[in-house]
Amino acid sequence: MKAEDLAQDEIGDFYWDYIRLNEKEESLNDLLVSNQEKVIDFFQEIPEGKWKYRYAEDKWTILEVLQHLIDTERIFQYRALAIARKEQTSLPGYDHNSYVNFSEANKRNPSDLIEEFKYVRSSGLYLFRNFNGVMLKNRGNMNGNNATPGAIGFVICGHALHHRNIIKERYL
Repeated sequence: MKAEDLAQDEIGDFYWDYIRLNEKEESLNDLLVSNQEKVIDFFQEIPEGKWKYRYAEDKWTILEVLQHLIDTERIFQYRALAIARKEQTSLPGYDHNSYVNFSEANKRNPSDLIEEFKYVRSSGLYLFRNFNGVMLKNRGNMNGNNATPGAIGFVICGHALHHRNIIKERYL
C-alpha cells in the first residue's frame, strides 16, 4: 500500500498534513523502515547541550518531543491494531500535553530515548507487516474521526517528520 492508495475519508482531515510529508512512492512497510532510520539518525546528531532547550517558555524540550513521538507511536499502533481487528468502539483521544508533562522525559538519557523509539517502531514494523490488504482498509473511529490502519501507518511516519522539521527550524 502507498499513500496515494488512500481515500480521503480513511482518516480525519487534520491528519492529512502528516501524510503529505511522506515519500509518495514508498510502500507503507518500506516507509516505516526508512522513516525509522531518518528519525533515529536525526536524533543521534543532536548536540548534547540542546536536549533540554526550549525555544519558548511553554514549549517542550527535545527530550520531551522524542518522548511524545514514542507515546504517540504506541497509541497509534494500538489504534491501528484495534481497527484492523474490527473494534467497533470509538477509540478515545488523548491529551498529549498531559502525557509530556507527566513523562519525566527531562530526567531521561537521550540515548535511552532513542533506543526506546527504535524498539517501539520495530514493534510497529511487525504489526503493520502482518496486516493484509483487507485489514489495512478496515474502518473504525478514533477520537471522532474515521480511520483505517493503513492511513494510521502513514500518519505515524509523517508525525515523526513533522516534529523533526520543527526541531530543525526552532531548536537547532
